[in-house]
Amino acid sequence: QVQLVEFGGGLVKAGDSLRLSCAGSGLPFSMYALGWFRQAPGKEREFVAAINWTGGRTRYSDSVKGRFTSSRDNDKNTVYLQLNSLKPEDTAVYYCAAKPNIYDGNLDGESNYIYWGQGTQVTVSS
Repeated sequence: QVQLVEFGGGLVKAGDSLRLSCAGSGLPFSMYALGWFRQAPGKEREFVAAINWTGGRTRYSDSVKGRFTSSRDNDKNTVYLQLNSLKPEDTAVYYCAAKPNIYDGNLDGESNYIYWGQGTQVTVSS
C-alpha cells in the first residue's frame, strides 16, 4: 500500500522555524514529484511548494517564497520542507503529495497529485 506520512509539525512562535518531513513507502520515490499543500480551518487547501524528482526544480507560492525551502533525499524516500520566519498566517495542516514524473511540467496545482499524506499541524503564535 502506498503511504505518505508527514512529521515535524508543532506549536511555535512567530519568527521561529520548523522542519517538516514526508516519508514515502510502497512507491518508487524517485518516479514522483513531491508537493506541499496546506489548509487552515475554514479555508481552501492551497499550494505551498513542490520539487521535481531530482530536486533540480522547485516552486513556491508567493506567500512563502524566500522563507520556505523544499528538498529531498530519494535514498531515504523522504522530502523535506524547511519553514523559516514563521508567521501566524502560516498556521495550517500541511500535507505532502506525490505526482508521477510524467505530469511534472506543472508542479503548482493539485492536478495529478495522486497520493496524499494525512497532514501535520503547524501552529504559529504571535
